[in-house]
Amino acid sequence: MLSKSQARAFFLGGTIVTFGIFLGLSWNSLSNEVPKRTHEENLSPQVIHGKEIWESNNCMGCHTILGEGAYYAPELTKVYDRRGEGYIKAALMSKTPWSPRGRQMVAYAMTEQDANDVVAFLKWIGEVDLNGFPPKPQYKK
Repeated sequence: MLSKSQARAFFLGGTIVTFGIFLGLSWNSLSNEVPKRTHEENLSPQVIHGKEIWESNNCMGCHTILGEGAYYAPELTKVYDRRGEGYIKAALMSKTPWSPRGRQMVAYAMTEQDANDVVAFLKWIGEVDLNGFPPKPQYKK
């Protein structure tokens, strides 16, 4: 049986050791694993500008990306693989509201350069290693 002072020392020692392990694992993840999975080397000024456009237009108000955002409109993490560059650019550059399946998307009428930057951002997002998320739908042949 531990005395009160021994129990306190055991608790504090265990807390410090556990916190040290937590910090070590967090440092390892942020310095080694995250850059490998996100392909940080592919972050170009075009991708960064695409993200700025994404944020300034509040795209997450309707869409989800990397599991975050609203669920009114389609999830866009792997949209580049699903739809391709031409489809995405057509939606972004359309001067009339894009309305697939009855839902209407705001008509952004983006310039070709802005649309290319958003496509570059969505392509970069699609290449992030998410351990298979979101799963690819299995279509019947």
